[in-house]
Amino acid sequence: MKPISDGEMAPEQQLYPHPTVELTGRRKQLDPGAAAAFHAFSKSVFQDGALSAKTKQLIAVAVAHVTQCPYCIRGHTTAAVRTGSTAEEIMEAIWVAAEMRAGGTYAHSLLALDQIAREEAGKPANQKTTAMTGTGAPPAIENAG
Repeated sequence: MKPISDGEMAPEQQLYPHPTVELTGRRKQLDPGAAAAFHAFSKSVFQDGALSAKTKQLIAVAVAHVTQCPYCIRGHTTAAVRTGSTAEEIMEAIWVAAEMRAGGTYAHSLLALDQIAREEAGKPANQKTTAMTGTGAPPAIENAG
């Protein structure tokens, strides 16, 4: 598969700047202590531990897709490949992230349904009882995620 070229768009049309040595150097220059601390933290987090570095990078790829960080997607996908992840494993991790993102929307729909019931019953949102059940207990959740 041919990679998408980064040079297809003029620099002024690109939403995200390329992470040049100048830009990353400037970030470090503006707060060297925080930059060093973040680098050390990141290095520590992604070392083998109870989870392998490979597993951690697959998690990072999934999270990067949920946070929609293009730099993180590229960086952690590269790291996942370099720690032995296959294209299939990476894509499966991305599908898990997609389900979790969609699942959150599905699960949070209970808030909207509860608010609709409150509005219909004339009860404010901060009232302790749950309008849909009439009790202090929230309605049953069939699948929270």
